[in-house]
Amino acid sequence: MKKILIASVILASQLSWAQFTDINIVKEVKVKNKGVVVSAHPLASEAGAKILRMGGNAYDAITATQYALAVVYPQAGNIGGGGFLVGVKNNGEKFTLDYRETAPKKASRDMYLDKNGKANTDLSQNGRLAVGIPGSVAGFFATLKYCKLSMEKIIQPAIDLAEQGFAITEQEAEMLNNNREHFKKHNTSSIVFVKDIPWKAGDLLVQKDLAETLKLIQKLGAKGFYEGKTADLLIAEMKRGNGIITLEDLKNYKVAERKALEFEYKGNNVVSMPLPSSGGLLLAQMLRMASFENLEKYQQNSSQAVQIMTEAERRAFADRAEYMGDPDFIQDKTSYLISDEYLKGRWKSFSFDKATPSSEVGKIIEQPKESTQTTHISVLDKDGNAASVTTTLNGYYGSKVLVSGAGFFLNNEMDDFSIKPGVPNMFGAVGGEANSIQPNKRMLSSMTPTILLKNGKPYMVVGTPGGTTIPTSVYQSIVNVVDFKQNANIAVNAPKFHHQWLPETIKVENNFPESTIAELKKKNYTFEKVKQIGKTEVIVLDENGNIHAVADGRGDDSVAVE
Repeated sequence: MKKILIASVILASQLSWAQFTDINIVKEVKVKNKGVVVSAHPLASEAGAKILRMGGNAYDAITATQYALAVVYPQAGNIGGGGFLVGVKNNGEKFTLDYRETAPKKASRDMYLDKNGKANTDLSQNGRLAVGIPGSVAGFFATLKYCKLSMEKIIQPAIDLAEQGFAITEQEAEMLNNNREHFKKHNTSSIVFVKDIPWKAGDLLVQKDLAETLKLIQKLGAKGFYEGKTADLLIAEMKRGNGIITLEDLKNYKVAERKALEFEYKGNNVVSMPLPSSGGLLLAQMLRMASFENLEKYQQNSSQAVQIMTEAERRAFADRAEYMGDPDFIQDKTSYLISDEYLKGRWKSFSFDKATPSSEVGKIIEQPKESTQTTHISVLDKDGNAASVTTTLNGYYGSKVLVSGAGFFLNNEMDDFSIKPGVPNMFGAVGGEANSIQPNKRMLSSMTPTILLKNGKPYMVVGTPGGTTIPTSVYQSIVNVVDFKQNANIAVNAPKFHHQWLPETIKVENNFPESTIAELKKKNYTFEKVKQIGKTEVIVLDENGNIHAVADGRGDDSVAVE
């Protein structure tokens, strides 16, 4: 095995009596005939790789990694949230699993409006009323039919991490300290994430309650979460505030198996997530519109390339606001929205001379927002099975509510609905009636787990966190590899940009080329600099079977090898 160790952090060697204190962050690996796992945390990636070494396949590994992230990456990894899985088996079979959260039976269209009809976003973003019915655990068991190992084995690495503890990194310590007051405000009992003194790198985080919850799932299956003790603890937590989830809601939750959204892009079969993820649909629209201008003629992050890609983003996100939602509740117009006829009509107003005003591509309404605090896993096993999963609690630590006695955070996913059509949620994407709140409905998402195939074989496995920046980051990563012929490292770590129709501003990372910004300002584009956009996890497999796996340099993300 050829391994390139880009970054390594050794933490808390003085705590040698604990099992998980030496943490190696591996940013880039080149291998052949080996399975690889890329995730937001080195211990989670290693949990997935361990399962591969035990004889598991990509779906065993990605499930083990998700369980481990619920322990070591509690700000976004979860058993109290939901996600999407896109899979391509080595026999060519494609599948997706939608374990997105759903609205409780008692949810209603105007549940977050005050007596004057004003949206109260604090209620949709914090506390017990913000919680959608968790789907993650049901999703893990739905994945099991594609696995080789038992759930008893798959979940064990996460149990070990929770029970024995692990040393936290500097980033994790900072996040826990920054959220201390939120934890205290929204929890009625003491929780392991709050200490009398500030957290620091190397501190050991032990989660005994979470370990017991995972053991119940290990012993009883999905019923160990959706029924019995854990369900009772979750409902008791609802009753400590204004939560509306019931035992019936939990028992009736169902994973949706959906037909993958597939389309061709420059000789590649792109396999992505359909609605209620807007991500795959946006990706198809953006790639196809950009192709009208022969994007490959230009350089990565040149003014011409950025203008083309931005204008494709503008038009796609305008459609998101008007047309996209849970396909079980709306008329699904996906085939029309990605058709050449429709997209060529959409593109007619494009001009290199100036920015297209957003008012010309969609009816202007205030933008809602969507959490950037998501997490992504990319896996490829030695037999050619590929899996791409994006999962989330929505905001950092979700609703900030920890289920007392069960040890896991609950999501604040209800904020991803249009809580009042036309009012922004926490991350800026406009929503209309298509994404209004209804009981048992899935809220619209931007998560975009994606796999590219070349000649029927996996070529690229990609995804990222980042709210509404998710589809645009995946879009840029694909363009970087396919059009600009960049290697996986450059594709992931090159400066990113993002536009979403409203606001009109293009967000760019601080190291984005100043020359491109200057040229586009002359064409009436405006810019906002941000620290980072997403944390993309990419695996690229070439025609000779060489695997290049890269974890984003923007965080503690890490690659592990079988």
